[in-house]
Amino acid sequence: MLGEFLIDQPRDLLFDLAASEKLWERRVAMLSTFAFLKQGDASTTIEIAGMLLGDGEDLIHKAVGWMLREVGKRVDPDTLIRFLDENAPRMPRTALSYATEHLSPELRAHYRAMR
Repeated sequence: MLGEFLIDQPRDLLFDLAASEKLWERRVAMLSTFAFLKQGDASTTIEIAGMLLGDGEDLIHKAVGWMLREVGKRVDPDTLIRFLDENAPRMPRTALSYATEHLSPELRAHYRAMR
């Protein structure tokens, strides 16, 4: 996978893909960050998720939410919470739903009410 190849490389390619007009290139950029999450690094995931929040495609919303959920599960729940505190009001419903899936019912309700 692309992310595994880029673990010890500059990640500029992922940011270029995230800015692409092509849906599948944007999705690859987001999903490739999973390799970094498995290594305990959420920084690229957070940056690319921020870039893609305004995307109009549901497949991107799902990918963003999925990778954000993994930030909270695999790396640091506080990093996910900080991202949600800053971005939940403008997150697409699908992305927010996926991202908050493993939070307590109270936290899930709090973030969903921010929309």
